[in-house]
Amino acid sequence: MSKQAGPKVLGQNDAVCCSPLVREPLGERDAAELSRMFKALSDPVRLRLLSLIASHEGGEACVCDLVGPFDVSQPTISHHLKVLREAGLVGSERRGTWVYYWVLPEALAQLSALLQAPAVPAGIPA
Repeated sequence: MSKQAGPKVLGQNDAVCCSPLVREPLGERDAAELSRMFKALSDPVRLRLLSLIASHEGGEACVCDLVGPFDVSQPTISHHLKVLREAGLVGSERRGTWVYYWVLPEALAQLSALLQAPAVPAGIPA
């Protein structure tokens, strides 16, 4: 069995890859890598696929379970899954004739940490 985890995720060995946007500007390399993740999530089908995989029992889903909820062909679903994998958001593994996918928690932690904003101080309108 071969595992296909995709490209290295920024800060994969660190708790957080970068500082939240409100503390310091992103470097060019970090911005380029993170923008790939956000671009992958900007498509409604891919966002739904990520949600389906993350919420699937056991934390992983067979591609055969991911085709039904969409009004697109299986090759289109495979393309969207490839984009998510290449962006470092999901990992995959072939088991027999099926491929199973799971969300990479470190990638979601990266995106979440980047967008963390401090609480708005009292007196400043939100």
